[in-house]
Amino acid sequence: MKTHILVAAFLASTASLAAHAAVRAEGEPVRVFLSNGFKAAFDDLAPTCERSLGRSITLQSGTSTSLTQRVNAGEAFDVAIMTTEAMDDLGKAGKVSARTPLGRSGIGIGSRAGAKKPDIANADALKKTFLASKAVTYAGDGASRPHIARMMTTLGIAEAMTKKTILEQGSVRSAAKVASGDAELLITLISEILPAPGVELVGPLPMQFQNYVSFAAATGVKAANAAVGKSLISCLSGPGVAATLKAKGMEKP
Repeated sequence: MKTHILVAAFLASTASLAAHAAVRAEGEPVRVFLSNGFKAAFDDLAPTCERSLGRSITLQSGTSTSLTQRVNAGEAFDVAIMTTEAMDDLGKAGKVSARTPLGRSGIGIGSRAGAKKPDIANADALKKTFLASKAVTYAGDGASRPHIARMMTTLGIAEAMTKKTILEQGSVRSAAKVASGDAELLITLISEILPAPGVELVGPLPMQFQNYVSFAAATGVKAANAAVGKSLISCLSGPGVAATLKAKGMEKP
């Protein structure tokens, strides 16, 4: 009799632990790796998505380059939101599932809040503004860097601007350089300029130099919350997000 009681107690305890684990897993936060370029839009959309999912979101943000390194190092995540190029590379490496396009942003110029906005209307004006500046800054590991480098070469001022350029890790640090007065101009995605404290958007680059960086989302192939991750991606890519994207300097793909 005692043996039956002990067995019954053991089975009950095991069932209780299993149920507790299931409930805990069901309520685990969705772990997201988020590129800086999509962060402003994500921050606005996240509360609605959290309510829809019934889950909280834990966020790790940075450049797509730095986040790719973390994925390749084996860090756990449920959803990755990065540039389409980075997502394609991770897909080929078998790290993420098929990607879903989210939005794109053009490159712009930012200056210190309250400062007189320089002329960037065309190539000649842009060239004069760059050469007259104390310093310009942008992310050395950012997705827009190759486009900026080509622009400087086309303008014929690549060598001259080398002495005036402050490269930072990520647009957040670059923006801080402009807010503090260490640099006059920030060159990065418009979606990264608009939310930057102490910085104001001067405007987009002239069309001959304009380039767009697109962002996409995918779940990790080893995601613990893959189903919820897919629901989050659906929330971020639905028809109702267009107005938020526009307000944050982005547009639907």
